[in-house]
Amino acid sequence: MGRVEMAETGTARTKSRRMTKEERKVILASSAGTVFEWYDFYLAGSLAANINMAFFSGVNPTAGFIFTLLAFAVGFAVRPFGALVFGRFGDIVGRKYTFLITMTVMGVATFGVGLIPDYATVGIIAPVLFIICRLLQGLALGGEYGGAATYVAEHAPADRRGYYTSWIQTTATLGLFLSLLVILALRQSMPEASFNAWGWRVPFLLSFVLLGVSLWIRLQLAESPAFEKIKAEGTQSKAPLKEAFGNWKNAKIGIFALLGGTAGQAVVWYTGQFYALFFLTQTLKMDGTTAIIVMATALLIATPFFVVFGRLSDFIGRKRVILTGCLLAALTYFPLFHTLAEAVNPALMEAQRNAPVVVVADPDECSFQFNPVGTASFTSSCDIAKSFLARNAVNYDNEEAPPGTTARIRIGDEEIEAFDAGAAGEEAATRTTAFNDAATAAIRAHGYPAAANPDEVDLPLVIGILTILVLYVTMVYGPIAALLVELFPTRIRYSGMSLPYHIGNGWFGGFLPPTAFAIVAATGNIFSGLYYPIAIALLTFVIGILCVPETKDRDIYADD
Repeated sequence: MGRVEMAETGTARTKSRRMTKEERKVILASSAGTVFEWYDFYLAGSLAANINMAFFSGVNPTAGFIFTLLAFAVGFAVRPFGALVFGRFGDIVGRKYTFLITMTVMGVATFGVGLIPDYATVGIIAPVLFIICRLLQGLALGGEYGGAATYVAEHAPADRRGYYTSWIQTTATLGLFLSLLVILALRQSMPEASFNAWGWRVPFLLSFVLLGVSLWIRLQLAESPAFEKIKAEGTQSKAPLKEAFGNWKNAKIGIFALLGGTAGQAVVWYTGQFYALFFLTQTLKMDGTTAIIVMATALLIATPFFVVFGRLSDFIGRKRVILTGCLLAALTYFPLFHTLAEAVNPALMEAQRNAPVVVVADPDECSFQFNPVGTASFTSSCDIAKSFLARNAVNYDNEEAPPGTTARIRIGDEEIEAFDAGAAGEEAATRTTAFNDAATAAIRAHGYPAAANPDEVDLPLVIGILTILVLYVTMVYGPIAALLVELFPTRIRYSGMSLPYHIGNGWFGGFLPPTAFAIVAATGNIFSGLYYPIAIALLTFVIGILCVPETKDRDIYADD
């Protein structure tokens, strides 16, 4: 394929050259604006515990935490719809104007989260308003990423496209990093009680300032020269969605891009950054501030490797780098997370070895505690027993009991009987407290700690493991934008690449935390949630090898 040199008015295909000062300026501006969008989007994940207390306090703690994760995932669920809406708009009207719309929607929705009254004040209206804001954020982000990646790629020299688009790939991690820094600064500047009461809202309210800055940045940008070319030639697609997904030739490219690229990339991304943070705080009971510090340190160390692996893909190919990252993650997640647990909470791991726990229950009473629409109630005696143990990071074995048996937890010679909350009626709250108190006393007596002991945490080892996890992220994510851009022609590129990206990251990745949590509650093993990302990463490795072409030498200005 020929290489591309962008002239001021179009696409003279000559020897590749370095970007001009003006081109670097617009790419830097585009990346900076995208960092702010990711900051907005990921605040809900970073502050999941506070959102749980504020908006979901009307349910039991385990269900509340699951619902918080699911509300977080709602933003991911609608991202493909945002990709369809804004992808079509971007292919017909242009990349620049789409940027302005998505930025405005994102900023207003994030600011709105900071203003929502809590559950104690307005009841069910609180979680409803939060979910609406998450829906708007997801729609906005669904249109943002494809436009940013397309915009940057269409300005880049052909032999450095992986390098330049990798800067866009840093924005998601930098947005997360920025959100963690803001949260950490607030935690350090006020009492914990004040932060939990109102301080957690400040990062959301700050988005109003970031919105103004971001809009100013975006207004400085010129339209993509590739889009200007097809607009001048009159070759824009009149129906980009139909052309991208109604035509089997293009649709199958999207399917292979999803299953052989973005699905595996997504689960590695969310395991290495978000699930790792949830695992530290919710499973290993690490102090929240310390967890943010170690994660932020790992992000700081590893983030430059987005650009390193993006540039490497210019030499050896996109596919090799991405699929190697998927394979390494799948092969090493279990030993890495086991080592992480020993480094953070050795007392917990010792208790799991010395005081095994058994849940004796009728299997027909036991639910898989995953509910994306929020209508299920996990109230059986089995569900109550298992959710308590999962919440306290207690591994357990399952022992089948006769039908109709009330579930019980056995630790050594001691047994704690659960109860059916649905049948308890008005006594449910009282019985829940009594059960929790009895079960808590039992696990503490057998050595299960309430929290990780800060003096026993091996901080250098923790940071090292988290850095490895983020390095896997940089391998799979650094080259993915270049790969997706190069798979589709200019006239349908925004729509074509956006949908597989956001299905992969919005669905396969976004539902990872609640899926993993539900798997842990069902199986009784705190590490079993890793089976989900491992399976998806291996699927992507196989399909990517067999079905996804190498794209690094493609001419993205070709007509088809």
